[in-house]
Amino acid sequence: MANQTNNSKGIIMAIIAATLWGVSGTCGQFLFQQRDISVEWLMSVRMLGAGGILLLFALAKKDKDVRNIWLDKPSRGKLLMFGIFGMLTVQYTYFAAIKFSNAATATILQFSAPVMIAIYLAIRHGQRLVRQEYFAIFLAVLGTVLLVTHGNIGALNISPLAFGLGMASAVSLATYTLLPVPLLKKFSAVSVIGWGLFIGGIAISLIKAPWKPDGIWDIYTYGNTLFVVIFGTLFPFYLYLQAVHLIGGQKASVLTSAEPLSATLISVALLGLSFKLMDWVGALLIIATVFILSMKKVAAEIQQEA
Repeated sequence: MANQTNNSKGIIMAIIAATLWGVSGTCGQFLFQQRDISVEWLMSVRMLGAGGILLLFALAKKDKDVRNIWLDKPSRGKLLMFGIFGMLTVQYTYFAAIKFSNAATATILQFSAPVMIAIYLAIRHGQRLVRQEYFAIFLAVLGTVLLVTHGNIGALNISPLAFGLGMASAVSLATYTLLPVPLLKKFSAVSVIGWGLFIGGIAISLIKAPWKPDGIWDIYTYGNTLFVVIFGTLFPFYLYLQAVHLIGGQKASVLTSAEPLSATLISVALLGLSFKLMDWVGALLIIATVFILSMKKVAAEIQQEA
């Protein structure tokens, strides 16, 4: 009974986290396109604010890893790499893609990252891709083409810059997923994520200081900024980590498919985004790759247990 309760809690937490991430993308789109807030400023505030609060939370729980991670010499370099080339890069490319396109398209393009991870791991370990992985790659490519062309192969629906940033965001997400693996085996997830956010925030602050805001400020600007920092970063990261603890990373990662769906629905409902039939088809094809790749992993686990 307790396992069933934990499983239900974990599922709900993962879905809420993914939904909040999707909504935060829409809030970012509003700030960039309607209030002229720069991506760099929002990133500095978002990462420093959420990262700092996570670290304070870890200290309040007497998590020794907040300090121990810096005492381990090999881990210091890995943490800096994760903060800059993992956390900062994935956040920046994602929000920059939103600025030059929209939250729905940017989020869906970023969701092709699992396919990139599968290809990378196969090459690194000298393994051949299996049928499911080839099928996932085919769906990801087809879905991307439909999404960025509306089904008209001869014309891009978004600018080349937005498309490039969207794909860079997918590559960055793959890097972000793989970089912290050694750290998470030795230190608490809250400490790793908290320091990753804070380090990335410091790096982007060298470009745009958080105490030098730009854009048009009114109640909507304050509200959307607060949502991005608290409800779009701090809460979902914490909820997702708790979900991973309760139901495992595999189930939690599949449930993040709620992120592109929430970003799309909110953008259509509140920002007037026009999503055509081919866009929906493309989005669903890309999201489907997550389920296909997860089925492969589940099958491998069952085979090992047998």
